[in-house]
Amino acid sequence: MTIATFALMSTVKQYLSLIKFSHTIFALPFALIGFFLGLLHCHYGDISYALTQSDRISITSLFGSKEVILFLLVLSCMVTARTAAMAFNRYLDRDIDALNPRTAIREIPRGVIKPGNALMFTVFNALLFIVLSGCINSLCFYLSPVALLVILGYSYTKRFTSLCHLVLGLGLSLAPIGAFIAVTGKFAWLPVLFSLSVICWVSGFDIIYSLQDEEFDRSQSLYSIPTGLGKEKALFVSRILHFLSASFIMAAGLLVPFSWIYWLGVVGFCGMLCYQHRLVKPYDLSRVNLAFMTANGIASVAFAFFVITDLFI
Repeated sequence: MTIATFALMSTVKQYLSLIKFSHTIFALPFALIGFFLGLLHCHYGDISYALTQSDRISITSLFGSKEVILFLLVLSCMVTARTAAMAFNRYLDRDIDALNPRTAIREIPRGVIKPGNALMFTVFNALLFIVLSGCINSLCFYLSPVALLVILGYSYTKRFTSLCHLVLGLGLSLAPIGAFIAVTGKFAWLPVLFSLSVICWVSGFDIIYSLQDEEFDRSQSLYSIPTGLGKEKALFVSRILHFLSASFIMAAGLLVPFSWIYWLGVVGFCGMLCYQHRLVKPYDLSRVNLAFMTANGIASVAFAFFVITDLFI
């Protein structure tokens, strides 16, 4: 391996760490749900009708060259939008992160990545997202600045509102409805219900994650549910949000005739929500990262697997 190759790999690794690429696992499975719902909708004209057909079309037969390109475009939009949002968050919070012992090891405070480079990285990915959206359809192109406004604007919200968790949830909730629009070019209630579930799910686990910074955020006059209500009440709010998240995916299952496979996914998703609340207590935050990454990662991937399986079996 040459020195130049090693340097390039090291730089790529640093930027992947900057944007926490592994956290893509939260929204991406729901984007896949929206995408495959869109494919079935285009083929059958109605999701409910599609789910009643005993000779349902196979997933592979839906993928011609056009669908493969569309899939890659949707995936690229997901990655570039999230990359822009995370890079901008790290850029904007660089001074705050430097003061917080938990976040002082991040790339910008450590001097591994320069603030100007992080900002240019943000602009590049934001512009690429708009271009890629335009390659999908006109509606996605027109909505792309709105999506960027939400996901980039989130980084400012903890400076003036405790509802910052809901704004983060709103940003990630664009995944299922955005993917559906990319395929169909229109809105529908079913992906909207999944988006509402994502808002509550993400907001709930972000509250849990922010428990770690309650004292620091209060010292810096930053807003969050834990700084406003305290740990115990914040966890109660998180439980309410996760109850609502479960309610929305149940409503989706009642809106169209999913089979027992979908409901098995619902049980698993709800089980992981309950599990993370068993892990975290107001007086014991030692397992917050386990609740945040592992429980929610499993919840999203497993639920998407069961939903997509139900759509094509």
